Amino acid sequence: MIDRHVERFLEMMVAERGASPRTVDAYQRDLSDLGAFLARRGKGAEATEAEDLRAYLAAQADAGMATRTVNRRLSALRQFFRFLFAEGLRGDDPSSTIQTVPMGRSLPKYLSEAEVERLLAAAKALEGARGVRATALMEVLYATGLRVSELVSLPLAAVARDQAVLVVRGKGNKERMVPLTDAARAAVREWIPVRDGLLGDKKAARNRWLFPSRARDGHLTRDGFTKMLADIAVAAGLPPSKVSPHVLRHSFASHLLAHGADLRSVQQMLGHADISTTQIYTHVLDERLKRLVNEHHPLAG
Repeated sequence: MIDRHVERFLEMMVAERGASPRTVDAYQRDLSDLGAFLARRGKGAEATEAEDLRAYLAAQADAGMATRTVNRRLSALRQFFRFLFAEGLRGDDPSSTIQTVPMGRSLPKYLSEAEVERLLAAAKALEGARGVRATALMEVLYATGLRVSELVSLPLAAVARDQAVLVVRGKGNKERMVPLTDAARAAVREWIPVRDGLLGDKKAARNRWLFPSRARDGHLTRDGFTKMLADIAVAAGLPPSKVSPHVLRHSFASHLLAHGADLRSVQQMLGHADISTTQIYTHVLDERLKRLVNEHHPLAG
């Protein structure tokens, strides 16, 4: 009963806010689930009341859904009903009085520098083109802290001139610049001729991605990289459950801060719109401050 409005809402998200296909899919799933719940109550989008939305969120929590997921669905329905109100399809916004479910903020999981070194060594130990590609992927990820979707969809043009700075197009179609380490640049330089050789001259000319594949989008998939990373973790003697693309992103940020980077710079490199998101790493700053006091204060020890 709300499907016709959801379609218009998703079109707006793409056209006006630059929502990615993955974001659109998530909104589609969340709002379809809400629509099914409202249909069972005999309600459409125009007749939905705040108590219907509270009942929906309560049902999600009762079913054992994680607080983070409940809040994500609340965010989706808030944006949907704000859209209906802004478009004049409703005279009010029933979601405006609903509060986010309080949630404790857990510390990000990250690897030690020694563990990252073991992963990089395991990638380099892989034979042939597989090892060259794995090394380039790992070095670029650890050097930049990219989201996995940003990493696998890097265009070849982004590194065509062997520049020291990578221009990344991230969430909301926003661009940011991230420095590349010498090790990452060297790994990419080694990968490019291998990439071209694997594809053949004609295919290489047609494929615009740095890490191409036969997948529908023409580049390595998120799942493909995640599986590769799990294999590298095993080879490095690390539990695959401990290693993920996002853990490496957290490791990048944590290690930068531990070595003296400021929070604002890390925010810009990670592509966080709000510095409050980057503040999950303040535990690293706290540890660094304690270490500085213990090492340099005249009364320490």
